[in-house]
Amino acid sequence: MIWDLNHVAYAGAALGIMAIMVLALARGFFGPTIFDRVLAANMFGTKTVLLIAVYGFLTDRPDFLDIAITYALINFIGVIAVLKVVERVADGKRPEDL
Repeated sequence: MIWDLNHVAYAGAALGIMAIMVLALARGFFGPTIFDRVLAANMFGTKTVLLIAVYGFLTDRPDFLDIAITYALINFIGVIAVLKVVERVADGKRPEDL
């Protein structure tokens, strides 16, 4: 496989995205509040979507975009669900009462 300038750019973008994912993980582990951790999880999920899309372009397989879009929807629904649970717990309700 011979890489052209586009593939080099995609590889560089993938490395940049992975570096940002490491920072998001650090924010998730050391975030002082639960909202920082939820935000870090959402950021990690968003960067995963970007990484899947870049990998699809890097390997000349555009069908990875469908997987990235599906993962983005799952990430969005998951974050909304976690925030609903956090909101209910903050109001004094148990998560089992949802």
